[in-house]
Amino acid sequence: MTRFAALGDSITVGMGDPAPGGGWRGWAALLAGTLPQPELHNLATLGALAADVERVQLPAATALGPDVASVVVGINDTLRGDFDPERTGVSVDRTVAALRAAGAEVLTMRLPDPGQMLGLPGALARPLARRMRAVNAAVDEVARRHGTVHLDAACDPATYERCYWSVDRLHPNERGHRLIACRFHALLAAAGFPVGPGPDPEPSSPPPTRLAEVGWMATKGTAWLVRRSRDLVPALAGLALREWLHGSEGRDAPGPGDAERDDTQRERVNLNVLSRSSGNLRLTSGLPSARLKVRNRCSKRNERT
Repeated sequence: MTRFAALGDSITVGMGDPAPGGGWRGWAALLAGTLPQPELHNLATLGALAADVERVQLPAATALGPDVASVVVGINDTLRGDFDPERTGVSVDRTVAALRAAGAEVLTMRLPDPGQMLGLPGALARPLARRMRAVNAAVDEVARRHGTVHLDAACDPATYERCYWSVDRLHPNERGHRLIACRFHALLAAAGFPVGPGPDPEPSSPPPTRLAEVGWMATKGTAWLVRRSRDLVPALAGLALREWLHGSEGRDAPGPGDAERDDTQRERVNLNVLSRSSGNLRLTSGLPSARLKVRNRCSKRNERT
């Protein structure tokens, strides 16, 4: 049996890839189906920050003693007004360190630029891009320190192709989730981890109609985005104003409290902090699968969309 604990946010929940029986399926379930005698525990929750993953999801994961674990998180951190890349990096480091200490093969990911995905104007996109680069730099350091199976989705040309993304442009659609599962499968195989045949890259369900996509955005998608970035708008407006005032190829003028770092001038994030244990998850619900024993543990507080 191969026990797989999937930690993270809505991308790992599977948002954008509806399961045939309701709810979400996602890349983690698709990847788990390629492992020997898989048992998937999807602990990811909608809207999770890196600190939430460490505080809530990690204790449940380590208690399982997983053979494989994934930690894919960070985009929600960049959409918050109090963004701090060092804090995000420290939480990811403690999470990965604890999972590695528990004997798990850990999967991590460099995430794509949300500003580019959303097609934002340059003055708004550039600060978000710097935030995402800072998070990716921290996760790169975590991957190097702990020897994770590290997927670079940020530099994968396919990542930015529209056909892989849902209408909200923040979550992969079924094809996109299959792409992530295929990429991780190839990396696990290259690392010598026992895997079976890879996931089918082609969707098994017809894509949603344009009317269905517009309806989802009108009824749920816009409200979801507003809730996830409710405290970002004032901070982003300030960053955009500085961008306009100072120009210089989109680089923020330096100032106290600036969290963003450009790739060419970034400092290495200090990750030398020990992990601390905390509470556990207790709510469980099953995600049906023909080949896969799945335990999907979700926080109802974070499931509201």
